[in-house]
Amino acid sequence: MILFLFGIAILYMLTISLLIYGFTKINQFEYIGLAPKTSFSIIVPFRNEEENLPILLESISKLNYPTDLFEVILVDDASDFRFKNLDLRFKISLIDNIRVSNSPKKDAIATAMEIVKTDWVITTDADCVVNKNWLLALDNFIQLHHVSMIAGAVTYDCQNSFLHHFQQLDLASLQGATIGSFGIDKGFMCNGANFAYTKSFFKKLNGFEGNNSIASGDDVFLLQKAVAEYPEKVAYLKSKNTIVTTKPANDWKSLFYQRVRWASKTTSYQSLFGKRLGLIVFLMNFGFVYCFVMTFLGMFPYFFIGMYFLIKFGIDTVLIKQTNKFLTKHKIRYLLLSSLWYPFFSTAVALYSLFGKYEWKGRRF
Repeated sequence: MILFLFGIAILYMLTISLLIYGFTKINQFEYIGLAPKTSFSIIVPFRNEEENLPILLESISKLNYPTDLFEVILVDDASDFRFKNLDLRFKISLIDNIRVSNSPKKDAIATAMEIVKTDWVITTDADCVVNKNWLLALDNFIQLHHVSMIAGAVTYDCQNSFLHHFQQLDLASLQGATIGSFGIDKGFMCNGANFAYTKSFFKKLNGFEGNNSIASGDDVFLLQKAVAEYPEKVAYLKSKNTIVTTKPANDWKSLFYQRVRWASKTTSYQSLFGKRLGLIVFLMNFGFVYCFVMTFLGMFPYFFIGMYFLIKFGIDTVLIKQTNKFLTKHKIRYLLLSSLWYPFFSTAVALYSLFGKYEWKGRRF
């Protein structure tokens, strides 16, 4: 068993090293010198976001972009309150979600698509804040590259707590894996809080057809479908100008259910690379938990769990540090403590996602 675990550790180290290499292959794009000409529709599905929506809309009102070149479409998914449009200087529409599947968010985006008049659409979440050059950088990138789908970065607005910084480190590893996979032409993951594509490309891919039975995945499954059929049309925009900031969960239960929701998609991935990476990461984390238990029972020597952890901690730190440097100006905190706790948390999430239910926006799935 020790030899098997050592083999997993080596495979994990090589895999993460490949993602680190891929991260460096994606050049950072900060050019915003071209006159804007792309029209955008920003789609925001929401449910009970009366506190967050005004903050998002305020950040959109500060965009360094002509107001006649973008619109915002809010899609209300049966909120307990009726959101009232604020007096804003850009075009904004409020529509009700038309539910036709098991996925509220996919339905919301499909509902909005029926009234979209621009070719480019961007999806984001109600609890986000956008950079003032968000659309301008996207527009310049579109003008310089012949693409139809663009994935972008997301980071957290963290407070000074272990829970928040734990999430930031976790997100940094996910974002690092995302960017790294694009760098080695194996893009398989993105975040719907910062995801752009053309309406014509969405229709060409038949939208979310084939994944409607899964509650989440409006971003990942659409991306994987696009990469499988038209890889040359998909790009990652690695730009500080387009990083979207969102809120971390404020309690461990909410975080656990959120990560379960994310993990539940893995078995349905179209990307073979994504499935293999998910399995390797799970085996590495489960291996550490197993080593801990066996060492506690006196069946494994102490030096083995120490060496196993150092391999994981060392390679993870490289990926997390380079990604965190791109995502935020804040220094990394609680790295060692988070690294010790993460395998237990991640293993519990992965196992629960196979059998358990989770809560999302007041609903159980």
